[in-house]
Formats: sequence, C-alpha cells, structure tokens
Amino acid sequence: MTQEEAAVFIQAWWRGTLVRRTLLHAALRACIIQRWWRQMQARRLEKRRRETLDSYTRDEWAAVRLQSWVRMWRIRLRYCRLLHAVRIIQVYWRWHICHTRGFIQGHYDIKENQLNLQLEISLGSQACRVQQCIALPIKE
Repeated sequence: MTQEEAAVFIQAWWRGTLVRRTLLHAALRACIIQRWWRQMQARRLEKRRRETLDSYTRDEWAAVRLQSWVRMWRIRLRYCRLLHAVRIIQVYWRWHICHTRGFIQGHYDIKENQLNLQLEISLGSQACRVQQCIALPIKE
C-alpha cells in the first residue's frame, strides 16, 4: 500500500466516522423529539380523559340531585296531605269529645297586683263562662 492509498484509506475512515457520528446525533435528536411528542400526546389524552370524567361526574351528580329533589317533593307532598288529614281527624275528634264529655278551657293574665282569670266549662250542650279578677297580696 502506498502512502497515497493509505491517506485515502484514513480519509475514507475519517469521513465514515464523521458521517456515522452525524447520523448517530440525528438519530438521538429524532428519539428526543419523538419522546417529547409522545409525552405531549399522553398529557393531552390524560387531560381529555379527566375532562370527560369530570363532565360525566357532574352529569351524574346533577341527575342524583334532581332525583333527590323530586323524591323530597313527593314525600313532602305526601306528608302535607297526611298532616291535613290528621288535623281534620283531630278537629272532629275534639268536637266529639267536647260534645260528649265536656272540657275546661281558659287563660289567665297577671297585671301588676291582679290576676285576671277566664274559664269556660262545657258539658255537652251546656256551657258556663267564669271571669274573675283576683287581687294578689304583694308586699312592698
């Protein structure tokens, strides 16, 4: 091998090394860019999944809340009807008790040194009203 052939061989080897190094750097940069792109795609996909899940959760909670309001409204309506029926029954029962057994009803009022007392005694169809003012002994 002559000196010129050896120089050409070394130059070819060096050019090949430079080309391989350049290709290696390009491949590494391409891998870095691909990895970054895949990370961005994964983040975007995760964000979209999270938004979809949040939307679904909001819709479910809205449906649950609406159902609970409807149940509450129906139960309240039923309760009000029952309460009205109970009050009607109580009124008729009290009227019946009042007219069959009698009752005592009254109130009092204390003013300064007097007791005002009003009583109504009812026995069947007969009624008696008593109103009395009683002086209270107050020591001064």
